[in-house]
Amino acid sequence: MTALAATDLNRAVALDTELSTQTLRTAFSHFPSGVAALCGIANGEKEGLVASSFTVGVSLEPALVSFAVQNTSRTWPRLKQAERIGISVLAEGHTNVCRQLASKDGDRFAGLDVRASERGALFLEDAALWLDTTVYAELPAGDHHVVLLEVHGVHDHSSEHEPLVFHRSAFRNLRTAEGNQ
Repeated sequence: MTALAATDLNRAVALDTELSTQTLRTAFSHFPSGVAALCGIANGEKEGLVASSFTVGVSLEPALVSFAVQNTSRTWPRLKQAERIGISVLAEGHTNVCRQLASKDGDRFAGLDVRASERGALFLEDAALWLDTTVYAELPAGDHHVVLLEVHGVHDHSSEHEPLVFHRSAFRNLRTAEGNQ
């Protein structure tokens, strides 16, 4: 363990304590994240949304993933009625697909290459990863809900497609760091 000198502890740290929505959005945008499309057939209709809050590895036993959804979402109350929800981890070429699925108007699925499972999970072609899920639990979290999803099946396309990354309010692509080739 390294001991800190008293002078190290006395240096002031300036933190912004005005935690406006914009301040937090800007701060949180510094954390890069993948983007996932969550889609299914509910009451005979295709439903879908995109989430950059998607997290894997919440649990291995049972297999759980999570995402956060705004309490004001009009799509989530319909989508969660689906027997199964397909998660497609979006790939490099999916920037326009992401924008289309995130739109508030029009047919979100128009022209998209989508596959359906027997139980109604919808998956986007050319995604880096597909997960077949069901809702495990929902937890209130301020102006969002954290949704835990149980994974029932996986199809990994990562050798064919690199993931789409969202960082500092822009879509980006991964590249291998020097020395890791």
